[in-house]
Amino acid sequence: MEMKRRKPAGKRRKTAPKRSRRRSNRRVTVVRDAIRIVPVAVPNGLFRHVAAVPGAPSPLLTYRDGPLIESVQVYNLFIGAAWSTGNAKTVAAGLDAFFKFVLTSELIGQLGEYNVPNYQITHGAFIGSTVLSSVLPPSSVTDAWMQTTLQQAIAAGGGVPKSGPNVLYFLYLPPGVTLTQGGGKSCQAFCGYHDHINGKIFYAAMPYANCNGCLGGLSALEALTSISSHELCEAITDPVPGTGWYDDANGEIGDICAWETKKIGSYVVQKEWSNAKKACV
Repeated sequence: MEMKRRKPAGKRRKTAPKRSRRRSNRRVTVVRDAIRIVPVAVPNGLFRHVAAVPGAPSPLLTYRDGPLIESVQVYNLFIGAAWSTGNAKTVAAGLDAFFKFVLTSELIGQLGEYNVPNYQITHGAFIGSTVLSSVLPPSSVTDAWMQTTLQQAIAAGGGVPKSGPNVLYFLYLPPGVTLTQGGGKSCQAFCGYHDHINGKIFYAAMPYANCNGCLGGLSALEALTSISSHELCEAITDPVPGTGWYDDANGEIGDICAWETKKIGSYVVQKEWSNAKKACV
């Protein structure tokens, strides 16, 4: 199953990396905010007028000497009591089942081409999930709110594992909650992203897929497995955005292939960029 909704090469636009300037006594250092989002899906028909424009050079991920996640251990946090009932409960169960399958699948296996001497990427494991029923998210939350919620859940225990170099938390928001990050809003600028807290806590922030831009013609569960696979592979290969495997023009391993999907088993996942094959696979 494949849906290609990317802009033509050389003409794709997404949230621009932010740049700020820090002054020292002798020089100005440019600080880059790495691309790490899943952009909204855009119909190909909108870009027919640029189809003849020559494409940009082929993407090339280069290693920036930062950490990688070797054997990822995924823990799902479903925020809010809404995940305990109705269709949301079914979707949550589907996401748990997806991770149990995908973490030992060929999707993770193909990332082995990005091994470096200090980090060897292998299959991971799903280590559990919890519904944070006592947390009542407002209609709009920020990335800072997501980080605080995650840190409080870790501190409270109750089965939520402590952070570690291989632990990756997926934080899923319920339907009707908007997430803002970097000046953009979910469903308008992005459908999910991953980040870190002090280089020690790795997480993916996942708004519910209930708008056209984040469904891309898929069901809610299919869209969420696709978006989750995008962030999963990016977090493994670039957990501190911009310091692992990265392309200055195109971003991370999943950004290059945004909204190109395939099926592994019964699950929809996103294709990921392969330097070796010079293609999305």
